[in-house]
Amino acid sequence: MLVIYIKCYSLHKETSMSTFSKPMVMTERQKRFRESYVNQISPFYNGLVHIGVMYVAGLIAIYYCASQLSNPTWAWLTIIPVAIAGNFVEWAMHKYVMHRLIDVFALRAIYDRHTRQHHQYFTDTDYTIDTVKEHRIVFFPWRVLIVLGVAGTVLGYIASKIFNPNVGYILYMTMVGHYLIYETFHYCCHVKENWFVRNMPFINTIRRHHAAHHNLGIMMHKNMNLTFPLADWIMGTSDLKRGLVGTLLNGFNEEHVDPKLRPIVEKFRNGGVQEEKVTLEGPILDQQEQKALQS
Repeated sequence: MLVIYIKCYSLHKETSMSTFSKPMVMTERQKRFRESYVNQISPFYNGLVHIGVMYVAGLIAIYYCASQLSNPTWAWLTIIPVAIAGNFVEWAMHKYVMHRLIDVFALRAIYDRHTRQHHQYFTDTDYTIDTVKEHRIVFFPWRVLIVLGVAGTVLGYIASKIFNPNVGYILYMTMVGHYLIYETFHYCCHVKENWFVRNMPFINTIRRHHAAHHNLGIMMHKNMNLTFPLADWIMGTSDLKRGLVGTLLNGFNEEHVDPKLRPIVEKFRNGGVQEEKVTLEGPILDQQEQKALQS
């Protein structure tokens, strides 16, 4: 049944993706920020090295853990609760750390890098990169993977003592795997449009989902997931009004966008509004707009 649903969904998608097939349009505000940001990137930065080290380190860690497994059988079920928990952690970090200023060194740095930089660099009218140098504004720095590795080691050790070593290794593999999926999906959200991101189920869903999140009017409130929009659907922060399966396999379809959000989205696509109503801390919303976003 799922295969049939995906095929039907794919046929429907071809007739409902026109908005995200339009050419990218960059406002003057966004153009100025991009030029300033790129000029400040170190000449020693290499985008391919950045992502290469991240993926190689992550895959080696997964391979090592997999090589330590011994007849895991039921331990593979560990993937399910860890993956679901990871989806909610991803959502919560995005909503309450990356978009809410917490004046503590590391957390403040995350907010600064995301809200004050990433969301000024990309908007829903131009959310793609042109060069590998721009990988710096898309991918997390290496220290995030290091922190994740330490957290995974601690949690994996605890799980191995409570259950058995197989559970600990699989927990660690799932956490690192989730992170690599996060980075891969996020990259797919910001590359130029191509056959793969346009037609691959889940990838095309998150590309539209994340592009909508980059609208400067709704960015602080909607579409916080960057892998699968499960937590967004459960927590009521998706910009769509439809069931779970439809949300996960939505693709580029915009028919189900919440009608209350449409006026805000259109308003903040305007360059003049962005100049007057958007700061590095986010949009300046009126009471009616705030109410619509919180409902």
